[in-house]
Amino acid sequence: MLGVQSFRDIIVWQRSMQLCLAVYKLTSTFPREEMFGLTSQVRRAAVSVASNIAEGHGRGSEAQLTHFLCIARGSSFELQTQIMIARDLGFTSLEGFQTCAGLSDEVGKMLNATITTLRAKQQRAAKLAATKVPFPHQN
Repeated sequence: MLGVQSFRDIIVWQRSMQLCLAVYKLTSTFPREEMFGLTSQVRRAAVSVASNIAEGHGRGSEAQLTHFLCIARGSSFELQTQIMIARDLGFTSLEGFQTCAGLSDEVGKMLNATITTLRAKQQRAAKLAATKVPFPHQN
């Protein structure tokens, strides 16, 4: 993934941007008294998903990327919880909820797969480094 030139090329980032836009559309219908409550929290969680993917890519190491993808995944879980709360409070239409829940679930699965792949690659590299025999010095 670090071979990708820009975070804009990362598919999970692209989907998280779609999620963010859907969340802003969804929350535009929330009650006005929720502007500084649930509306703000839901929007921040959605923005956090895309932002952490981009930041992780920008850090330039697979370890840092993995760390920020884990943060993005946590924000995705936070968002899923918050939109369920909004649904249960009657703040969302069924269609709006399903759109955001579906996108959030998809982004979460993509993040899980990417994190799993990166961690496996890091473990293989660590095992390889541990088994390398130092090159003997010539005198």
